[in-house]
Amino acid sequence: MAITLTPDQEAWLQAHVATGDFPSIEEAARQLIDERIVERELEKDDLAWAKPLVEEGLAALDRGEIISLEEHKARNAARLAALKG
Repeated sequence: MAITLTPDQEAWLQAHVATGDFPSIEEAARQLIDERIVERELEKDDLAWAKPLVEEGLAALDRGEIISLEEHKARNAARLAALKG
């Protein structure tokens, strides 16, 4: 399949290949198309799968099962220190 790029598109791709963002214009085009396909699929997602997780989190909040950000950071720091020995 042959695709014709506009001069601006080609210049943008060439500049990004030159800086090492992509190994070639062809690879850049493939990667950018793949990324856009994923974006479009995500746009279709109604996030219904997330509703039970949000409800679970809100219920935990209602029960008072929360910690402060400071406590969370302290717990993580302690875990990291324990892992480092």
